[in-house]
Amino acid sequence: MRDRYPLLRYTTGAALARTGDEMAGPALLLAGLAATGSSATASALLAASTAAAAVGGPVLGALLDRSARPGRLLAWSVAGYAASLLAVAVCLGRAPAAVPLLIAAGSGLLAPALSGGWTAQLPGVVERAALPRATALDAMTFHAAALAGPALTAAVAVAYGSGPAVVAAAALLALAAPAAPGTFRPRSSGPADPSACATPGTCGPATPAPSGPVAAPGTSQPAAPAPSDPAAPVPRSRRLTADVGAGFRALAGAPVLGRVTAASVVSCAGQGVLVACTPLLGERHLGGAGYGALLLAVVAAAALVGNALLARLSGAPAPEAVFRAATLLQGAALLLAAAAGHPAVLLAAVVLAGLGEGPQLTALFAVRHREAPDRLRAQVFTTGASLKISGFALGAAVAGPLADASLPGALLGAAAVQLVAVAVSAPAGPSRSGRSTGPRRPRERAGRTRGTPGPAGRPAHRPARAPQRSAGRSSYRDAGGAP
Repeated sequence: MRDRYPLLRYTTGAALARTGDEMAGPALLLAGLAATGSSATASALLAASTAAAAVGGPVLGALLDRSARPGRLLAWSVAGYAASLLAVAVCLGRAPAAVPLLIAAGSGLLAPALSGGWTAQLPGVVERAALPRATALDAMTFHAAALAGPALTAAVAVAYGSGPAVVAAAALLALAAPAAPGTFRPRSSGPADPSACATPGTCGPATPAPSGPVAAPGTSQPAAPAPSDPAAPVPRSRRLTADVGAGFRALAGAPVLGRVTAASVVSCAGQGVLVACTPLLGERHLGGAGYGALLLAVVAAAALVGNALLARLSGAPAPEAVFRAATLLQGAALLLAAAAGHPAVLLAAVVLAGLGEGPQLTALFAVRHREAPDRLRAQVFTTGASLKISGFALGAAVAGPLADASLPGALLGAAAVQLVAVAVSAPAGPSRSGRSTGPRRPRERAGRTRGTPGPAGRPAHRPARAPQRSAGRSSYRDAGGAP
């Protein structure tokens, strides 16, 4: 039965899966602290999951690109993530500390399926004309999950305990898993347009390819292999390491994609600084460190509003320009937060940060969809997500010592990081002389046609007559016969 609402199924599944993922981090922290009484063990659970996600993204993306049915692999990855969370909840306090840590690391290997792996399948869900709007809706699910996930974790933990909070996160992931295979269409080897068939009846079911080399007509020698289709799945005979390397080369080989990806990693480091500083901001301006979570909720809500406004624009600018403007807005928000002396100013700063964060993510997805090769799309998305996770973790790690020394100084440093991200994303400009450094077009020979008037005071232009050559003389001698 054909799915009439593929985008609705996609968005619903993405929202459920990403909300479960946003619940998983705080739930693991609470469950680890309640079961062991050690904050070090609790933070180690989250660190193991985050670090594994940075490593597992490229590998999972390569596997998705090699799969003929990536939706099915995606569903199993989400289900495996849910099962891993349940296993961590069961092992906490009942097994040695190393066991839940290893299981948490295994769950982190599958976490990129919820971000880059899921988003990479969006071009198979909607038509190309609807892709910008669908990309904005997809980015909104991230911010909606960031807003709802921690709140649901807190509500379940207060009402039932930290263990049921982990179970609730796993339940949302399990509910999202069936949406993947029903939403994404399998790759087909035939042409998508029926008019591409040369003759009627040639677009039927494809005949299986022979396993061995095919001999050329009239000879016993094998024919040369046909050139590979760049949109076809990656051959399974290739090594997985080669596929992972191809994903990194695709990021580095495309100038626009490489610049925007590098800028997103740098910008994520600045976002990590802001997140790490929110408890201190809440303690200094709002009366308690616990209110810092409210600042993150305000950022997520403002990001939703920013994406909603961007989705309603009929003539939106290029995604690269949106990315730079959104990153610059986040830098201005961090400057305002560093100078905040009143809670209202701080709230205005975090609202500006969210208004920049939402469109920035949408623009990043738009550039990836446009620039990524079809056969490496999942690798580009998951590798980019892993790099962003690494940048976020680095920024959060550096922010602790900086904020202890000077909270405004840490926020000013984060603002400088956002400005660096803007510079990294900027295209190559003109040379110092102001002239463009690109190749010049050949100049056409200018001239006036016969009879057109020349400049003032000069006679009309008349083409010079070719000299007459005397008969019997050589073409390389002058009138006097001298060579």
